[in-house]
Amino acid sequence: MHVLIIEDEALVALLIEDYLRDHGYTTFEYAATEAEAVAAAKDHCPNLITSDVRLLEGCGISAVQEICRDELIPVVFITATCWEVTERAPGAIVIEKPFTSTELASALIAIESTFRRS
Repeated sequence: MHVLIIEDEALVALLIEDYLRDHGYTTFEYAATEAEAVAAAKDHCPNLITSDVRLLEGCGISAVQEICRDELIPVVFITATCWEVTERAPGAIVIEKPFTSTELASALIAIESTFRRS
């Protein structure tokens, strides 16, 4: 299962990858900007997206909205600015930085539950 990690802090991206490997995800691609994220998703559609909000260039919310325009892809926002997600993407799954593996595992359970019902 392929994950697109939209995160401009390399160590945080690697931590997310490490946690997700423990949950069965196998391949990963990273994007540090909005444009990189959109391009990466077009090249290889992910099974899951994790996204920060504030990036080196652009916005993670905007990237996710563009990527998910034609595809229904599960998303977990991992950010220090949770309020931005609740304002612009109500109902999205959001984890506040700093985060734990338990919080990410709970988000994955919520995603599995939501996508099973769809």
